[in-house]
Amino acid sequence: MTTLTRKLECEWKSFSTDTENYTQETFETLVGDEFEAMMFEGEGQEIPSYIWTVNFVCIIKRSTRMYNDISITKIPRNPACE
Repeated sequence: MTTLTRKLECEWKSFSTDTENYTQETFETLVGDEFEAMMFEGEGQEIPSYIWTVNFVCIIKRSTRMYNDISITKIPRNPACE
């Protein structure tokens, strides 16, 4: 059985891919919302798996075809069901 270590960070930790450096300012501009927390899965991970903003949970997926890059999926934190 393998146990993942999940580390929640309440302060921004900059990270980068082969094509982009992600600072708090660039990320907030990209998603159009304000940072709250980020989670890294596994020891030594440099790119977070999840980032929480005021209104969204952003799922960060890594892709490594020709170069190391990420995609970001925004999910509303508190969807209103009618």
